[in-house]
Amino acid sequence: MIARRLAALSIMLVTSCAPAPQDPPPARAMGFQSDLPPMRTFDTPALTPPLRGNEEIARDFLDLAFRMESGRPVPVMTRFEGPISVRVTGDVPPSMVPDLRALLDRLRTEAGIDIFLTGAEDASITIEAVPSETLQRAVPRAACFVVPRVGDWSDFLTVRRTSQVDWTTLSRRDRAAIFVPSDVAPQEVRDCMHEELAQALGPLNDLYRLPDSVFNDDNIHAVLTAFDMLILRAYYAPDLANGMSRGEVVLRLPAILARLNPAGEGRPGAGLPDTTRDWIDQIEVALTSTATPARRRQAARTAVQLAESFGWTGAREGFAYYANGRLQVGSAPGEALASFRAAERAYARSPDTRIHGAHVAVQLAAFALSSGDGAETLAIVDRAIPVAAEHQNAALLATLLMFRAEALDLEGRHAAAEAIRLDSLGWARYGFGDERSVAARLREIATLKPKPRS
Repeated sequence: MIARRLAALSIMLVTSCAPAPQDPPPARAMGFQSDLPPMRTFDTPALTPPLRGNEEIARDFLDLAFRMESGRPVPVMTRFEGPISVRVTGDVPPSMVPDLRALLDRLRTEAGIDIFLTGAEDASITIEAVPSETLQRAVPRAACFVVPRVGDWSDFLTVRRTSQVDWTTLSRRDRAAIFVPSDVAPQEVRDCMHEELAQALGPLNDLYRLPDSVFNDDNIHAVLTAFDMLILRAYYAPDLANGMSRGEVVLRLPAILARLNPAGEGRPGAGLPDTTRDWIDQIEVALTSTATPARRRQAARTAVQLAESFGWTGAREGFAYYANGRLQVGSAPGEALASFRAAERAYARSPDTRIHGAHVAVQLAAFALSSGDGAETLAIVDRAIPVAAEHQNAALLATLLMFRAEALDLEGRHAAAEAIRLDSLGWARYGFGDERSVAARLREIATLKPKPRS
């Protein structure tokens, strides 16, 4: 079973990770509760080709394709053969089919996969929308997931504890089912479809070392990246076939990547070491809500210490600091701020982690806004806003725009603040969903701003 983990440290309540709020927000901040503008959505992204070398990408491909998240080896490569049909069923929210059509179009265009939407019950892949509570009862801590050899939710409940849903027992892929929540924000449904459909089609693993992929449990990337599309295009290259061993794929992969990604030839790679199980264990404890707050904080600190001792840089170093900052705010705000700044430095070293830095910007903006520094808040969010838009993260974009509006208010630029606040709401409807959630985010950010002196 492959599951997208709950994005516990991605976009959470700002007040859970920021300095203590001040007085209640002015009524103006709540002026759009019952009159929100239309939902805004993104066009097809203009993707930057992978910046890493093919030798490094080949290693990533092999680790993604021949290992499960648990570390279990996958004995042979498996994929769908021929045209791949996809159907939707269940309590389908309005945004789901348009977002799926856009995703299928990208898979055809960018990954070269023959995939299409159908209404037939015998579809290759079924995407079923299920209430979140039902999903959580069946698979705790998974926001959505994909399983093989299953046609719908009732099938899954019948066979979920059997080898029928064990990916390592496949010799080819003929059928799979993806289960997504039906009652969450449109962005969460879209993000689930991107990651789970990609894993239904191809790689079964996630790697924390990847800076430019949805195949990473940090859940930083919202939609499939250029790297992900390259991996999927290679996965369905005619040179490969069902039943191939890792060794057989190793022999063919260099020529495949040279053909599909000529810019990666001869480009040096980072040669990043594997992520150790002890670091993963500490991160998982930090992310889970079942551990005590003290245990989670200690796990995050340990993850930082391990990353430092291993000499890691990039995505894993930054994520360890980011997780630690999120968890230390309530008990050690000074340590939290230092961790966010360390995460910012780690992510700033590579263009592959610009979106990671945009997530950190939310936290740094919260500290700046709460201190009454409008200029610093604007400087932080103005760097991050175009990055969030480029990576199609509406929740992050809306949050950054809301911070910008409050900072403009601090600077006395009230008309500009109102215009930005209004602009944020269309994105917020996609990123957060219902009006109550949008209003709550406005309220959370507004409460960070110091009360004007009388």
